[in-house]
Amino acid sequence: MRAIPLLTLLLSGWFALPAHADEAQDWLTRLGRAEQQQSFQGTFVYERNGSFSTHDIWHRVQDGQVRERLLQLDGSAQEVVRVDGRTQCVSGTLVADLGNSRDAPSRALDPQKLTQFYELAVIGNSRVAGRKAVIVSITPRDQYRYGFELHLDRETALPLKSLLLNDQGQLLERFQFTRLDTSVMPDDRDLQPTGDCTPIAAATAKAPEVKPAEDWRLEWLPPGFQLTSSSARKDIQSKTTVDSRMYEDGLARFSVFLEPISESGVMETRTQLGPTVAVSRRLNTVEGEMMVTVVGEIPIGTAERIALSVRGEKKPAAQP
Repeated sequence: MRAIPLLTLLLSGWFALPAHADEAQDWLTRLGRAEQQQSFQGTFVYERNGSFSTHDIWHRVQDGQVRERLLQLDGSAQEVVRVDGRTQCVSGTLVADLGNSRDAPSRALDPQKLTQFYELAVIGNSRVAGRKAVIVSITPRDQYRYGFELHLDRETALPLKSLLLNDQGQLLERFQFTRLDTSVMPDDRDLQPTGDCTPIAAATAKAPEVKPAEDWRLEWLPPGFQLTSSSARKDIQSKTTVDSRMYEDGLARFSVFLEPISESGVMETRTQLGPTVAVSRRLNTVEGEMMVTVVGEIPIGTAERIALSVRGEKKPAAQP
């Protein structure tokens, strides 16, 4: 189960837009505030590649702190606890999928920037989990990112349903509440993780952080994407260092990883699972042959172009 990004959207307008777009901006601004203001608990379904899973969620806003717990109800046991957007513990296969960097805390997004790359519109009304909703579309202005269709609760502006769509309008991912209760605040017992939830510090202890390398760069980025974080971790067993950099446009995100190739049989890859793509290619550098991997919720053509743009830079000669 990936982290649902919908509760941290903050979108607004910049250009002179028609009335339906102004209304969409108002709803999405309310959505951005909802996470920081509204406590709730409920059950949602998550669909990707025709596979469904069901999850309980408890979300509490108290004394300026946002605490959240998610628990998968079917299939393998998976659990996540977050405080102010930072993962505190994980369980099940999520430990293996944790990656090389911790979650970033919730942050305000730039509404003016987003409207340069997405068109916003209110396109209708619906009813989800017994609650009235307004439908807001977020359509990319280019081919480098995906679009969303959000069904926002008319009472709270929380996302009752989200559809992630490609440029052909095909469904890549669905998130949808089947039950939502905003009348009762989750208590400490609801938010207490089980004993199987591994603290984040323990899960990442085997990969100590080191200083990120500065001798590689991207010659091309999709318009609007900017570097938001960079890190490097050394594998204790292989002694190799994996560099990673994360880029965002305020809504979509992807990461680029660079690591030495230790085995001659390592193959380049090009895979997609729902909205998530992974593209890797070999790169010759002054430090030897490396593997570049781009992972994110972006079109596979975008990921391929990013991977092909990675360049290793020659280190400056030492001064005598």
